[in-house]
Amino acid sequence: MIRFDGRVAVVTGAGAGLGREHALLLASRGAKVVVNDLGGSVSGEGGNSSAADKVVAEIKAAGGEAVANYDSVATREGGAAIIQTALDSFGRIDILICNAGVLRDKSFAKADLDDFEFVFGVHYFGTLYCAHAAWKHMNAQGFGRIVFTTSIAGTSGNFGQSNYGSAKLGMVGLMNTLAIEGQKNNVKVNCISPGALTRMTGNLGMDEDFMAKLKPGLVSPAVAYLCSEECDVSGATITAAAGGFGRVHMFETRGVQFDPAKGVTIEQVAERFDDITDLTRADPCTPGAEGKIQERLDSLAR
Repeated sequence: MIRFDGRVAVVTGAGAGLGREHALLLASRGAKVVVNDLGGSVSGEGGNSSAADKVVAEIKAAGGEAVANYDSVATREGGAAIIQTALDSFGRIDILICNAGVLRDKSFAKADLDDFEFVFGVHYFGTLYCAHAAWKHMNAQGFGRIVFTTSIAGTSGNFGQSNYGSAKLGMVGLMNTLAIEGQKNNVKVNCISPGALTRMTGNLGMDEDFMAKLKPGLVSPAVAYLCSEECDVSGATITAAAGGFGRVHMFETRGVQFDPAKGVTIEQVAERFDDITDLTRADPCTPGAEGKIQERLDSLAR
């Protein structure tokens, strides 16, 4: 059985929905949990302590250990304070699940740039601030598990969610780099792309029978595995919804290589564009800045 005895976990946005389920599951398997929730609305207004307090009470009633935190992830000070709560209360930080989120959906034609900044502040920068505050502690102790919460709105797009989707895809870029940098110190960084019926998804207009299958608790086992010592994967984006799981990954086609010494014309690109974009000859993107450049150049000599 996979357990988390002796591990300390921080779960942001844990007062309801997915975050609550993540916190309850980790606590049931022995983790000490910091339950962070500002207690605001779906669009980010207001706040109170009752949401986080209720989850802490649930964990304690079941025999677990937990403390509440009410700081906002959307400020540097808030992110640092959330991690400090784990250090002050339990002496360490092993697991960070960045789950806090807001929605301010509008079509791009009607988009308010203030909403973009606000949504990025919670989703992207909120994830960044918490991860940055935990990073040095995890690397120093030689163990850490971080899970970002991305979305199909970022990896595939969704009407009316340009602010949300772009913030969510930004997390994947951050994950890709942190997975490389944390490798030597056993700090694994992955993303979860969940499908769940929560306050944030209840008004998206999807079929009710379909939504009824999207229980938040069905996502948490994948999140918990990514947080475990048994997980040796880093840099993966895992989809989880209705008891089904998969992986999303960027691919690059084998493409076409022209001789750089001879230059390239627009017409050459146009003529070979179908070959350039042919997804039947595609491989997973590899970490690092080189990508497929050298591989394509080597093909000239063959």
